[in-house]
Amino acid sequence: MGGVMHNNVAPEEHSATVIIGASGGIGSALVSRYLAQSNCETVFAVSRLPPPSSAAGSDTRVHWLVCDSSEEDVKRVVAELVSSGLNLHRIVICAGLLHNDTVAPEKSLDKLDPDALRAVLDVNLVTPALWLAALVKPLRRATGTVIAVLSARVGSITDNRLGGWYSYRASKAALNMFLKTAAIEYSRRSPGVKLISFHPGTTDTYLSSPFQANVAKEALFTPDFVADRLIKLLDEVQPDGQLSFLDWAGIEIPW
Repeated sequence: MGGVMHNNVAPEEHSATVIIGASGGIGSALVSRYLAQSNCETVFAVSRLPPPSSAAGSDTRVHWLVCDSSEEDVKRVVAELVSSGLNLHRIVICAGLLHNDTVAPEKSLDKLDPDALRAVLDVNLVTPALWLAALVKPLRRATGTVIAVLSARVGSITDNRLGGWYSYRASKAALNMFLKTAAIEYSRRSPGVKLISFHPGTTDTYLSSPFQANVAKEALFTPDFVADRLIKLLDEVQPDGQLSFLDWAGIEIPW
């Protein structure tokens, strides 16, 4: 087969969806929701972890690729995607870190920890950056391809009224700036690609689990709901050389 994109291939034909971070809450929901579509041909599920023992994991349309998010491994996986010869029509990057055993959102400057700050920036900024850098050349002939990267409303400088959460806010603001800059370069080198910085809302996943107590029931979304909204959004937008910062309802968020 030839390169990953062919001008004579319609977006809906011989196409593939790529979910990076497929073992997470939203990532796994996206894999499942795409497989529920009758016209879905191929889903590349990329994760640090091996495939789960689930129906989605055993579906023959799913190709599970393990990647440690290093620059070398990202390039290896992108090369494997390219070698498929398929039109990479939808790409979603679900990398995200808010907390773990050693990282927690800081409520004040007194709680700032340099190692935690670096860890959050590494996952929330560096990992998506490596994927976008590796994909720009292979997608040079793309038509109608959309790349969505999970960001967050708290990455909005304009919308920051409460303060706190220094590392997470800074990492998402930095991600948005990176995506804005990348969109400018993509518009020149891969003009058939649209970039989206996507705010999923508060989703019932591991990432938000310690912080759900004050979230209204109707404002806490299931991963399936968020996946459905994102899939709809990906199908509605068109490449325009611009980065869009959108929430789950398709509403623009101020930078």
